[in-house]
Amino acid sequence: MSANAKLQVRKEKVIARGQGNLYPVYVKKALNAEVWDEDDNRYIDFGTGIAVCNTGHNHPKVSAAAKAQIDDFSHSCVMVNPYEEAVALAEQLVQLAPGDTPKKAIFVTTGAEAVENCIKIARAHTGRRGVIAFNGGFHGRTNLAMALTGKITPYKYQFGPFPADIYHVPFPTALHGVSEEQSLHAIETLFKVAIAPTDVAAIIIEPVQGEGGFYIAPPTFLQALRKLCDEHGIVMILDEIQSGFGRTGSMFCHEQANIEADLMTTAKGIAGGFPIAAVVGKANIMDAPLPGGLGGTYGGSPVGCAAALAVLDVIEEEKLIARSNEIGERFQTRLGALQKQFPQLIGEVRNRGAMIALELVNNGDAHQPNMVLTKALIANAPSHGLILLSCGFYGNVIRFLPALTIPFDQLEEGLNSFERLFKALAKAQKAA
Repeated sequence: MSANAKLQVRKEKVIARGQGNLYPVYVKKALNAEVWDEDDNRYIDFGTGIAVCNTGHNHPKVSAAAKAQIDDFSHSCVMVNPYEEAVALAEQLVQLAPGDTPKKAIFVTTGAEAVENCIKIARAHTGRRGVIAFNGGFHGRTNLAMALTGKITPYKYQFGPFPADIYHVPFPTALHGVSEEQSLHAIETLFKVAIAPTDVAAIIIEPVQGEGGFYIAPPTFLQALRKLCDEHGIVMILDEIQSGFGRTGSMFCHEQANIEADLMTTAKGIAGGFPIAAVVGKANIMDAPLPGGLGGTYGGSPVGCAAALAVLDVIEEEKLIARSNEIGERFQTRLGALQKQFPQLIGEVRNRGAMIALELVNNGDAHQPNMVLTKALIANAPSHGLILLSCGFYGNVIRFLPALTIPFDQLEEGLNSFERLFKALAKAQKAA
């Protein structure tokens, strides 16, 4: 039995099945865009821990910053004895957040915590109760975050009841026939039949849906939402957990729509793999809760803050935002060529920077999702030296999240492997 297989047996005996693993591949070492498992197999990582390692695995500058911080101290609780690293990181985040309004930040540990704190802040600021989210959206696995999430299985199944006063509307997705006008009309209808706009505290949206399928919110739609929120005094929350820190070809995706969020969630790519998350927002809104109303024991870990400061340096020094766009263009070219060869199987190739999706269909019909081919690609990726992720409302989207530091020869190697795998499985599906 292989080392990987032995570890999988051990894991299944002691870790609950709810915390499953996509691959029975146990990481022994990782460097930049490469991963080696316990059996010394090498993989090109097109998932980066779900958009966490934007600066690659084990970036020397990030690792050095974390090690230096550990030598000083690893924890004091930022709410008890704070430290310069947290202040310095907050200073940078409020400067980097889109828009000119003065801003403040808080630190927590996970993206779900950031989302929940956004709702707390919005409710404290407005004195209102309701929150509007979007079908297909994903905002975390805690109870309120699950209520906001617009997908049942596996995230919400068996876990209710969920908090009240949460409302969902369609996300604009041209491929599936949902227009911007229809989404906006759904909100206006909600105001007439379910909750008055004067009772709505916040609208939360991902500028690019993550688990939902990497559907991109059109800039015009985000601008219309911004106008609607301003008209009704609603807090506009941009969930940038997966799309931030250079992933989408700008530091934060919604700046491409030339709008300013009231509150913004950040996590994942913030610290190159160290657990930390933040809420950044307009100062007058952020200051609505009373002292002690926000926080957490591990929020703003000094090691996470030190790593995050190094990540921001790396993004600037290595020009990773420009590189994100170049990576996206290379994927779009290669996957676009594959789509021309297999128009009956590939419904759409889409990207915003290095947040790239391949939607798989049957008979060239976007309304016939091809989950069988998607599952086969994921299952067979390790044997082709790849780590791949899927997503989508129907589980029929392959998402690519390469490190923004990936060498281009490795990028091409990985795409070559994916193309060979895709063609082999497409042929097998046609013959079946």
